Amino acid sequence: MLDQIISILELTLFTFNDRPITVWAILMIPTWLIISLWVARITIKTIASRMVKAGKDPNIVLLVERILYVITLTVIFLTTLSMVNIPITAFAFLSGAIAIGFGFGAQNIINNFISGWILIGEKPIRIGDFLEVDNAKGTVEQINTRSTRIRRVDGVHMLIPNSKLLENTVINWTLRDKLIRGSVKVGVAYGSDVQLVSTLMLGITAGQEQVLKHPPPEVSFQDFGDNSLVFESFFWINSSADGGIRRVSSAIRFEIDASFKAHNIEIAFPQRDVHIDGAIQIMRGKNTK
Repeated sequence: MLDQIISILELTLFTFNDRPITVWAILMIPTWLIISLWVARITIKTIASRMVKAGKDPNIVLLVERILYVITLTVIFLTTLSMVNIPITAFAFLSGAIAIGFGFGAQNIINNFISGWILIGEKPIRIGDFLEVDNAKGTVEQINTRSTRIRRVDGVHMLIPNSKLLENTVINWTLRDKLIRGSVKVGVAYGSDVQLVSTLMLGITAGQEQVLKHPPPEVSFQDFGDNSLVFESFFWINSSADGGIRRVSSAIRFEIDASFKAHNIEIAFPQRDVHIDGAIQIMRGKNTK
């Protein structure tokens, strides 16, 4: 019985490049591929999780994962060819033709793939950075080989091709640090005490817990507007997203409104003078008679 099984496994199904391909080789290949890919995946994930626990940069961990995956797939491919006695030179012509056709048909994919490696290696954009791309703002969650996944401030996930992040203008709010400057503009009525307005706005801005002392906040008398005297308060905060700016700006506006009411300072609003033509009124009066 055993001899029959061995004879069946050694049965030649076909030849490739003058080399016999047996039943054993056909059965062994999928088994080898499944086991080797499973072991490689578990091993790489284990290495990556240990690096994360050790406090390594997530971008470095991602780069190591990508390199290990490429090396593993190459070793598995070469080992598989060796197991079935197929020399790598047998694929020289075929691989050249495939490479040419693949290059013409997948230029964008290759461009995004190479861009992904550049993003991981050069790190102009990192996991956790807050970006502004095409008027969309969000946090980088993952940098893949083809695209980068960003979670917008409204919770929607965006997939942006890697080449777009390198070829177009991208605002990275947290590239070097998390310092963000904000401002609050307000117009007061003509005749207001401008020194008091400046003092109140500066005190309110500096009194916010999130506002940094260095660089210090400042208040600028911006302009003599059409209907108001325009003041603007500038401040810096340490935040990884624009949500921090919105919250601090809103708190400053609430306090400015309350403080100005307490000191009888009027916040200006647009005013329009309406002039009624007297001749039109006279003509209407005659018509009614």
